[in-house]
Parts: sequence; C-alpha cells; structure tokens
Amino acid sequence: MSSDALFAALASPARRRLLELLLREGDQPAGRLAERFDMSRPSVSEHLKVLRDAGLVAEARRGRERHYRLEAEPLMSLRDWLSPYERFWRERLAALGTILDEMPSTMDEKDDD
Repeated sequence: MSSDALFAALASPARRRLLELLLREGDQPAGRLAERFDMSRPSVSEHLKVLRDAGLVAEARRGRERHYRLEAEPLMSLRDWLSPYERFWRERLAALGTILDEMPSTMDEKDDD
C-alpha cells in the first residue's frame, strides 16, 4: 500500500476515530461502530471501506454482521517513513534546549540589580 493511500485514509477525523475505537475496544461489528457516530450507517460503512482498502482494517463476516479489526502493519511503514523527521526535530529541540540553558535568565538579571 502506498503512503499516499495511507495518508488519504488517515486524513479523515472519522476514520481516525474508527481506528481509535478498534485499537481500544478490539474487533466489533460495523453496527456497533456506527452507533458511536452522528452520521448514517452507510456513511460509516464507506469510511470503513476506505480503511479496508488502505489495509488499516480487516473485515470478517460473522452471520449477518461484518466485524472489523485493526490492522497495524501499514502504520509501521508510516512510522518508518516518519522516523527521520522525528530525529530531525529531536536534534533541533535539543539544540534549542542547549541555547536556552546558556542564556541568562531574567531572574539572574534581576538578582544582579
């Protein structure tokens, strides 16, 4: 799955919320997931389809219900892709911390008066 498809799937707050629910509460039927949203059940189903097409959820039929579960593997590829940026910002923040530590504080200046 391409990073573009994953980012597109994650762009929607409703789809991110669906992933959060599946992460926290485990697999569950589409109907139970739909109850948590202020939108029609077909709209929730469409969001689940986008997540399924991106590989972020898996679907299994159990009787007349469709159950969904989180598939975290695609998120690992995003983590790997984002890793260099995380290192970049950690280095920048560490450098900023060093600069701030070397600056005289306003409290030190007041004490000198």
